[in-house]
Amino acid sequence: MIKVLRIINRFNLGGPTYNATFLTKFLSDDFETMLIGGGHEKHEGDSLFITEKYDVHPILIDSLKREINFKDDRKAYKEIRKIIREYKPDIVHTHASKSGAIGRLAAYKENVPVIIHTYHGHVFHSYFGKVKTKIYQKVEQYLAKKSDKLIAISPIQKKELSEIHKIADPSKFEVIQLGFDLSKFQEEWEERRMAFRQKWNLALEDIAIGIIGRVTAIKNHAGFIASIDYLGAHTTKKIDVFIVGDGDLRPSVELLAKEVENKYNHINIHFTSWIKKIELILPGLELVCLTSLNEGTPVSLIEAQAANRPVISTNVGGVKDIVLEGETGIVVDTFSTDEYGKVLLDLVENKEKLANLSKSGWDFVKDKFHYSRLCNDFENLYKGLLDEKK
Repeated sequence: MIKVLRIINRFNLGGPTYNATFLTKFLSDDFETMLIGGGHEKHEGDSLFITEKYDVHPILIDSLKREINFKDDRKAYKEIRKIIREYKPDIVHTHASKSGAIGRLAAYKENVPVIIHTYHGHVFHSYFGKVKTKIYQKVEQYLAKKSDKLIAISPIQKKELSEIHKIADPSKFEVIQLGFDLSKFQEEWEERRMAFRQKWNLALEDIAIGIIGRVTAIKNHAGFIASIDYLGAHTTKKIDVFIVGDGDLRPSVELLAKEVENKYNHINIHFTSWIKKIELILPGLELVCLTSLNEGTPVSLIEAQAANRPVISTNVGGVKDIVLEGETGIVVDTFSTDEYGKVLLDLVENKEKLANLSKSGWDFVKDKFHYSRLCNDFENLYKGLLDEKK
């Protein structure tokens, strides 16, 4: 039996937790997998309910945290090395940056046969200044040399990491897109739409727009609110906006939202905080938005399309690999308040166009992003890499 030790940064709501959970639970009987990771950070939704749902029981390492802290990082490194010595994995597979650094170094030091790392996103633009970004780039280039294979979750991300940021030669990368349990987004669709709209007192003609994710700088909620301001100035239709999530910038974004609400009688902006069962709210929306400055593969857009909800997104990370432009959504090349606002306005004022964008989402994502495809891809990769070591 092939033993895989899987290491994730932290269990927060998002693609990495789902990815790690499904790869722990649904690999074939040829594999045994242990999952370890840190907890969730303050202002982030705790996603351990996901592992519990699929009967996955990770080992939590409290010292494995997102922020750099040499005392905690050293402690996490020692704990992971101890686990590797005891578990004796054939493969160590790390997910995201901090666990990728500590986990790969520990695995290399313990002579693990195969070391793999998945980039769920990267920090090489829009996060830090030039000096700090360069340091992170150098660290990742060093870690790439300790890795047998690097996983990009979209073709665009592979191109960015290999050709633009020069992390490693393209041949070192494998593209394996994320996989999810998406059938729940089609269940009881009409009932869920009615329940959501009744809960929020939405009339039949009211337009509900959602944005889902951490309320933090990289997600650009301030820009989103500014585009809603533009929309409010150019339409008389009643618009209800739902900001689903939480984060360090929520207080300042709430102030911006209140300013917009005070300008227009037909604009209401609601802050829901984290909602674990996102499948209960998506049918009630007309549009799902993303205004991020940097992304990997945004889970919110995949889930929205699984619920046949059109999306509007900035062209970041692997977005163009997961949205059918003009068929399941609209991708805005570079964010500007007016440009994004004009796309919003066009769909709000054009019922037929909005309806057409609602037809193809499920058919597009149901197989392409299913966890069975994800597991099959990794089983083939794992076995191939181990065969190369013989």
